Amino acid sequence: MSTYRLDRLFSPRSVVVVGASPRPTSAGHAVLRNLTAAGFKGAIELVNPRYSEIAGVRAVRSLQELSIAPDVVVIATPPPSIPSLIAGAGEMGCAAAIIITAGLGHGSGSLAEASEQAARASGLRLIGPNCLGVVPPRSGLNASFTASTPRAGDLALISQSGAIAAALVEWASRQVGFSAVVSLGDQIDVDFGDLLDFFALDPGTRAILLYIESIREARKFMSAARAAARAKPVVVVKSGRHAQGAKAAQTHTGALAGSDAVY
Repeated sequence: MSTYRLDRLFSPRSVVVVGASPRPTSAGHAVLRNLTAAGFKGAIELVNPRYSEIAGVRAVRSLQELSIAPDVVVIATPPPSIPSLIAGAGEMGCAAAIIITAGLGHGSGSLAEASEQAARASGLRLIGPNCLGVVPPRSGLNASFTASTPRAGDLALISQSGAIAAALVEWASRQVGFSAVVSLGDQIDVDFGDLLDFFALDPGTRAILLYIESIREARKFMSAARAAARAKPVVVVKSGRHAQGAKAAQTHTGALAGSDAVY
């Protein structure tokens, strides 16, 4: 398990949105809207070669034109562009990237594999791809395309499914506050084990709730879960117990979730 650079992911000083757009229905527009609405106090910059400004925020043509190397890069561009953007962000010294984009494929020769390799060369941490984003309310950060920003509290919600994460936040928002909401998506880098280790030691987190479709590294997960459970409550909701649920879980795994007996 590695919590390397995750502190900068959840408490960044600066964020850039690559693929920010003035188009109201786009993911890039939703992320920008949430960043500004949540009251993020750090620097926000945008990358879009077609615009010099979007919603009053300065935009540049490429990552290399940014005035600073941001802590977090949120990417909402077409799949073929992702590996080169990851490589560029890593070379700049960025700490983490959140890949909103879906459709990077799975396994050998895929864009997901190319992105993972590009990140590994520089130590850039990756959330996603195919995810909702990251929301640590205490940091005033909403780097996601959720419909609203959850209120701050002490529950960490880590979900493989962005739809489930969004639904839980909307359902619980009036009664429950969150230390963080993380949508993991395809987990090509940061996974449940990494985040269990991080939130087990986070003084602002009282309990951890996981929504799991599949586990790729069972030993790593169990080690992290046992350690975290010694410090605070860990609740796991596992989908895919029956045929229809397992079929739905293919979205983030590329394969059936496997027998529930394993879990």
